[in-house]
Amino acid sequence: MPLLRHALGVSLAGVLVSACAAAQVPAIPAAVRPGIDVLVEDSLHLVKGRAVGLLTNRTGVDRRGVSDIERLRSAGVNLVALFTPEHGFRGAADPGAAVATTRDSATGLPIYSLYGRNFAPTAEMLAGVQVLLVDLPDAGARYFTYVSTTIEVIKSPAMAGIPVIILDRPDPVGGAVQGNVLDSVARSFVGSVSVPMRHGLTPGELALLARQERGIATELSVVPVSGWRRSQYLDATGLPFYPPSPNLRDLESIINYSGTCLFEGTNLSAGRGTDAAFSQVGAPWLDPAAVLTRLGSQPGVALSATSFTPRQPGDGKYADTLLQGIRLQVTDRAAYDAPATALRLLIAIRQAHPTQFAWIPAHFDRLAGQPGLREALDRGAPVDSILAVWAGQRAAFARRAAGVRLYPE
Repeated sequence: MPLLRHALGVSLAGVLVSACAAAQVPAIPAAVRPGIDVLVEDSLHLVKGRAVGLLTNRTGVDRRGVSDIERLRSAGVNLVALFTPEHGFRGAADPGAAVATTRDSATGLPIYSLYGRNFAPTAEMLAGVQVLLVDLPDAGARYFTYVSTTIEVIKSPAMAGIPVIILDRPDPVGGAVQGNVLDSVARSFVGSVSVPMRHGLTPGELALLARQERGIATELSVVPVSGWRRSQYLDATGLPFYPPSPNLRDLESIINYSGTCLFEGTNLSAGRGTDAAFSQVGAPWLDPAAVLTRLGSQPGVALSATSFTPRQPGDGKYADTLLQGIRLQVTDRAAYDAPATALRLLIAIRQAHPTQFAWIPAHFDRLAGQPGLREALDRGAPVDSILAVWAGQRAAFARRAAGVRLYPE
């Protein structure tokens, strides 16, 4: 099927053809096909006869849970090199830990790390590669580093003349857009695109937006997801769930993540090293009852007192220490605004613990995408005024992103 021309001048691989081309595999109810299925079943001409590199990890699977490597090799694709982001190829490395370059025991292929000594492929890594496939999930929140790795790849000088094809995946938490928008001057590896905290875009759309706004010259194509609508969370697609990182173990943690990740920039734990990371926050000095009294009920989420002990390595703050905390349990996805709830929770904790609460200023500002949020909270700005600023930022973002949206509501 020929490539379709995108409005940005970026080519998109043709999709939305009939389901289940592999007749020998029984059909399953899911109508949604991720980019790897679409590539192999409908658009194999994009890589046929070319030496292919693949940036992925253990989440790179088709709709039946078969690995990208197996699908591509079974289809006769000439895989010559593998690349991997934060957490490593098996997805088990600790957050922030450097990942070593290694070799895949099953195929003998090199697995080049793009999270450690190098954050973009070098000319030596790309020797012999004629096209690079990228199949990485996202968590629907701008703090996630996989999109940063993708951007480092497409802007790398070593990629000159090597096209990149994104094998797209759904945003696991759908298309809702919430929180503030990152100021471009505050870009970092935990905020590489000027999008909201919960951005509502897929990995392919994020890459297209970054390419458009940074004037990146690398040839970039997207093999879109077939059959997905933005109203769908991952558990409505029929696709398998694989934790995108060690501390995002279930969909509820991913829903909360766009809000509670902000607590990583404070002296509270965000629950890393527990079974409910990013679905609870706590500290040894926290008084949950005092906080909950100030906070009151919040739309779409039940908040309750809890206690937990982060395991090593935890979040580097309170490993192996009993913490008092607040648990967040989503009750109505449509009504829940994770960043707004996190903002109100921050305010309530500061009110209840004015001398014990503390910022990790530089890190909080990176996560918040600007120093303005911390400064507004320090001067006691009303929450409604902060949320109104956020709403205006999101309206401007919607206009910027309109040209890269590939999927219906």
